Amino acid sequence: MPEAPTYLGLLNAIALAEARAHCYFKAWSTVTPNPDVKAVLQTVSWREGEHGMAFAKRINELGYELRESDDSASARAMEIVTSARSDIEKFEELRLTNIGEEILTFFDNVFADHTIDIQTGALLGRYIAEEHDTARLLRGCYEALVAASGARDAEARSVDDRITSLTAQVELLCAAVDDLRKIVCAEPAAAANGAGDAATKRPRR
Repeated sequence: MPEAPTYLGLLNAIALAEARAHCYFKAWSTVTPNPDVKAVLQTVSWREGEHGMAFAKRINELGYELRESDDSASARAMEIVTSARSDIEKFEELRLTNIGEEILTFFDNVFADHTIDIQTGALLGRYIAEEHDTARLLRGCYEALVAASGARDAEARSVDDRITSLTAQVELLCAAVDDLRKIVCAEPAAAANGAGDAATKRPRR
């Protein structure tokens, strides 16, 4: 029996991870209220699904079968993307904001294995290039969300400041009206006590 390729485990791990990622990116795309986020997630979802099937197919072509494994991380990811969290929170909890540097650097030396056959090498090369592009798409999407959120916060603060200013002006106006009311009310009282008629009284003869 021929010896199994040294890279068979890598192909299996990629096939499983990409197929699972396809599921939770697709689920996320169905619940996001943001059409721009939805478009990015759909692109990423179909890429991940294609990768999963392509690597499972390559394993089969090499004469082997895909081996399933338990993965609690995927269940956790599905829980996150289908929750009521904001899209920004989902990006951050899934650690998708910097996957190019944190995760994809793993593939920098994948071709140090010189036993990789041509067909598998071509598949890996395309996969790695697309994953880096996916990382850029996700990073750009996240940054756009953060920028939009910051703009909304700034606008909200501006509105709050205007409301505070108007409230202060209304309070000053109310105080002025109250002072005027006190003056107006005090004048009839003074007249009733005779203080107001002193200048008009006629002297007695």
